[in-house]
Amino acid sequence: MIVIDEPELGLHPHANSMLADLIKSASERTQVMIATQLSTVLDDFSPETIVVVNRRDGQSTFERLDAQSLAGWLKDYSAGELWQKNVVRGGPARE
Repeated sequence: MIVIDEPELGLHPHANSMLADLIKSASERTQVMIATQLSTVLDDFSPETIVVVNRRDGQSTFERLDAQSLAGWLKDYSAGELWQKNVVRGGPARE
């Protein structure tokens, strides 16, 4: 398993797509997990490969995006844009 925290740090924005291709290639041979807070990183991955982490009742919950339920949104917006618009929510719950 490969785990990378915020792989986009220090990269030129155009390098993010190249990094995403390398991550996809590695994922064919092993499990890869990346953690990011940069919404544009999501744009290089299909929704079903994205797992959003939220905090509910003091615990972390993990939810894989469902491309079918987001199909209407994904016609006009990328996964990163849906995160920015809070359609796909990740982060601590507001209490």
